[in-house]
Amino acid sequence: MTALTSLAIAVGGFSAAGTAHAATGSTLPNPAQGHPYRHGAVPMRGAAHHAAGANTAATSSSNLNYGGGAGSPSIGVTTGAPHVYLVFWGSQWGTSGTDSNGYTTLSGDPNGMAPRLQALFKGLGTGNETWSGVMTQYCEGIATGSQSCPSTAAHVGYPAGGALAGVWVDTSAAAPGSATGNQIGAEAVKASGHFGNTSAAANRDNQYVIVSPTGTTPDGFNTSSGNFCAWHDYTGDSTLSGGAVSSPYGQLAFTNLPYVTDAGASCGQGSVNSPGTLDGVTIVEGHEYAETITDQNPAGGWTDSSGAEDGDKCAWIKTGQGATANVAFSTGTFPMQSTWSNDFNNGAGGCEMTHPIVGGGTSSNTVTVTNPGSQTGTVGTAASLQIAASDSSSSATLSYSASGLPAGLTINSATGLISGTPTTAGSSNVTVTATDSTGASGSTTFSWTVGSGSGSGCTGGQLLGNPGFETGTASPWSASSGVINNSASEPAHSGSWDAWLDGYGTTHTDTLSQTVTIPAGCKATFSFWLHIDTAETGSTAYDKLTVQANSTTLATYSNVNAASGYVQKSFDLSSFAGQTVTLKFTGTEDSSLQTSFVIDDTALNAS
Repeated sequence: MTALTSLAIAVGGFSAAGTAHAATGSTLPNPAQGHPYRHGAVPMRGAAHHAAGANTAATSSSNLNYGGGAGSPSIGVTTGAPHVYLVFWGSQWGTSGTDSNGYTTLSGDPNGMAPRLQALFKGLGTGNETWSGVMTQYCEGIATGSQSCPSTAAHVGYPAGGALAGVWVDTSAAAPGSATGNQIGAEAVKASGHFGNTSAAANRDNQYVIVSPTGTTPDGFNTSSGNFCAWHDYTGDSTLSGGAVSSPYGQLAFTNLPYVTDAGASCGQGSVNSPGTLDGVTIVEGHEYAETITDQNPAGGWTDSSGAEDGDKCAWIKTGQGATANVAFSTGTFPMQSTWSNDFNNGAGGCEMTHPIVGGGTSSNTVTVTNPGSQTGTVGTAASLQIAASDSSSSATLSYSASGLPAGLTINSATGLISGTPTTAGSSNVTVTATDSTGASGSTTFSWTVGSGSGSGCTGGQLLGNPGFETGTASPWSASSGVINNSASEPAHSGSWDAWLDGYGTTHTDTLSQTVTIPAGCKATFSFWLHIDTAETGSTAYDKLTVQANSTTLATYSNVNAASGYVQKSFDLSSFAGQTVTLKFTGTEDSSLQTSFVIDDTALNAS
């Protein structure tokens, strides 16, 4: 919900100021509470809010207006088939498994949000379902302020065959106890790289749903400062808490999706079914999905005169036209809310659960291609990768195609096996598509880096200067005062010197960085030894160490990761071959109780 008038909000529901008003499209109570980046924020549910959903009083003045696009390049809506990447952020999610439907399950997911979300997005766009049709009436490339779209305009895409494009469980570090908007966006950037979506073009129709684990409060969710259930934004928004997010992959649309069931009935539990533990999960995320594809770079897409998006105007309607209800997709039945339709009621507008698909439907089959993750290889060394895909129709036969394959590699159209011997060093984005006989298709994109190998043009070896800090000074590192250390209080991993960040027990930030060039055609591995000790207790991340390669966050560690002795950390930086890269450690400490982050024996080995 964008820039709306603040009204009184009580934790767990709305105060008397939040009366029902869906019929007229008037301003909703504002969960943004002075934070404009909380676009499309799903307000916590109150008994008085949207007591009825009749649209009899709606007029065109209530309708959504096109915002003219935002960002660079300017984007208004998702014009291709929407691709949703689910990112389960943090080691708190525990160990992964697979259920009978092939969905990822997690030991740290007590209410089963993960498989439920996968089922929802795998079902969207199947069987010509028309809940998604409501959004397809909207478009971009028209005059700012328009309320309708000509047939020739670039309309919102229909998610034919399912919107689920990938699932990643990022357990490289604990998710922050209460992440900032910038940190959430940075995780989306990290996920973009993981899935191989390494260009603006590859991310044009993508959205990254960053799902935080139970017990965390991302951006203040489920606290007095965050009376919302979720929100969405894009990385270029300078109003994000922590500022705009630097992305080498173009501007990314992302959603802050907390562990919704932690808020119980306030975020929809039991609002449709009984006990309905997961009701709010699909209602809330369906809300954010619908708003992202109609306002991909807020607020350049479709909003009303108060700043409300298509989901905001129809949130928590209990009865009547547009009431929240169960919707059947091919993968199950899910509680969903309606979204605003400008062309409802002869252009007066209103909340609808169904709408004809603008541009028509497609095959009812669902084809899913599993993303294999980033691939590496070497010139002259044979490569083999089996692509896995599935079809909702057990009798369907799939054929495979690929674009962007490294020279020397081909894909078997019948089996999906990529094989051959790479002939040219370089990095490319590979898109693999599986298509069945009905025309249904699915695709996935990932990166493939081919190095020339040692002796084949790669100048190998250790690239970092002063890797163990044994000169007793920082150079060629840049470091905060006092970071280079030989104190017995924090002994080195080897030798006499190390880099000691923080440990003051007061609000403090230390940095350590070095810039190097990784030769083209090389494989590159960045490693270091890390020791963390702390006076903090419990499982909340108060003090943090962030490790970055340029704007890419490689990992975040905190007081929660404290342990005796040193632990070696290692990261593949082959994707940076041929580039100049700044490796940076940033340690931040809060106002009380020390945490020390001690780094030694760094290395950046190219081969």
